[in-house]
Amino acid sequence: MIGLLSTLAGLAAAELMVGLVRGASSPVVPVGQEVIDIVPPQVKDWAISWFGTADKAVLIMGTLISLAVVGSVVGNLAVKGNRAAAYAVTFVVGLIGMFAVWMRPAPTLGRMLPPIVGSMVSMLVIWWLSPRDAGLVVRPSGGEPSASAARSGANPEMVTGPATTMTSGSVQRREFLQRAGTVSLLAVAVGALGRILKGRFEVGAERAALQLPAPVDTAPAVGATDLPVPSASTDTSELLAQGADFGIDGVESWAVSNGNFYRIDTALVVPQVPKDSWRLRIHGMVDRELEITYADLLERDMIERYITLSCVSNPVGGDLVGNAKWQGVRLKDVLDEAGVQPGATQVVSRSIDGWNCGSPTSAIMDGRDALLAVAMNGEPLPAEHGYPVRLVVPGLYGYVSATKWVTEIELTRWEDFDGYWVPRGWSKEGPVKTLARIDRPKRNADYDMPGDAVFDIAGLAWAVHRGISRVEVSIDDGVWLECELAGIPSDDTWRQWRYRWTDPTPGKHDVRVRAFDGDGVAQPSDPKAVAPDGAQGYHKVAFSVGA
Repeated sequence: MIGLLSTLAGLAAAELMVGLVRGASSPVVPVGQEVIDIVPPQVKDWAISWFGTADKAVLIMGTLISLAVVGSVVGNLAVKGNRAAAYAVTFVVGLIGMFAVWMRPAPTLGRMLPPIVGSMVSMLVIWWLSPRDAGLVVRPSGGEPSASAARSGANPEMVTGPATTMTSGSVQRREFLQRAGTVSLLAVAVGALGRILKGRFEVGAERAALQLPAPVDTAPAVGATDLPVPSASTDTSELLAQGADFGIDGVESWAVSNGNFYRIDTALVVPQVPKDSWRLRIHGMVDRELEITYADLLERDMIERYITLSCVSNPVGGDLVGNAKWQGVRLKDVLDEAGVQPGATQVVSRSIDGWNCGSPTSAIMDGRDALLAVAMNGEPLPAEHGYPVRLVVPGLYGYVSATKWVTEIELTRWEDFDGYWVPRGWSKEGPVKTLARIDRPKRNADYDMPGDAVFDIAGLAWAVHRGISRVEVSIDDGVWLECELAGIPSDDTWRQWRYRWTDPTPGKHDVRVRAFDGDGVAQPSDPKAVAPDGAQGYHKVAFSVGA
């Protein structure tokens, strides 16, 4: 109990420091980030495959459990009279926390305070709760010290009370429980206060009050009017009328709301970056180094575009892909202002949390709508999606392009730098592969069909920046059947498709799907895992149709 309470108190004190110092974080976070950075790629792949987008929560929980185990060891050392060793272990744990903070971007004394103060409080609790004498000396009911007590050399005059009484120099049980209760209550109160104070640094209120300028070039329309901003209340019939969305139950909407959009990054805690403190430095192989503030960025001409983003970790049939309306400044325009020098074949972007990636300069400068994005689906970027500014590059997987909370862009040569994931076993180039996904029918689902009914087989296909020209399905390994395609505003988005199966026969069935990009090239049929450059193969779903 001593060890666990000292750990709890230390974490609570650290949380209070987090609430007092902007940019500071609980020691659990930088330590967890270092774990993410140093574990072998195979461990990361295993964690993603088992826990998916919950991997961060699992890592934090694992770190807390590890601290509890260490705390238990510390408590046992203290109770057995080896308080010096208990203090030493606690000090080492604090050093690990300080080292982890030091390894993160822009370490400061303020950011060091959580592990420093947390370790000091843990040691204070160990001192306050642990017995002042080594061991427990008991006497038998007759009143004389036991033989074992005599052999230990304990002072007989210190032995009083019943057989279970501690020595007079020790903390009595009742006093210990009172002190433990005090520590528990104070830890909970201090930790809660830290959480409340931490709310001052969150950007939610700032986002809500922010008014973004209207884009000078709006997203291309699908049909007579522009697509509505997707939200929980979006009427899918509007999308259906414009040809972008078939409105089929169970099929992902053509435009995904912010709340449902997938999130993949290495940040254990979402960075809270105020717009007024944000800066973007552009340097390296450029003629003029630039530093852009958020206000500077908003004064530039902005465009909005529907663009589909996909994670390289998305398996065949997976949901780590989404389409949204993005608003921002063309990155090409900013780089033209800086003056990209000949030989600068790589655009390296860095996040405020230290993450980085490298994109081919050609993919930024070839005319595609690569953006310094400030808005998503008609509102300022959500914090978890990169507020205040992130990169959006059509046609590249996120691990080589989609830097959130971006603060630095460096122009360099392709061979001079490898982004975060490249040394960890992933390909340096990351063009999005052609893939099709079946959303309906669901895997192993049973469907009751009335007579003379039409059964919709439907889903999504994408070959971002190349477009989708055709989608085909095969039912029960039969011939390939061409599907109907929904409308799209550009080749930078995914595309809904459907096949209307008339008079489906009752029983068990399976269906496969394949897509062709804008040049008519079919997606690869051979199955392949996500590493090192994205999954491939046909998505196949088994289902049943009743009478």
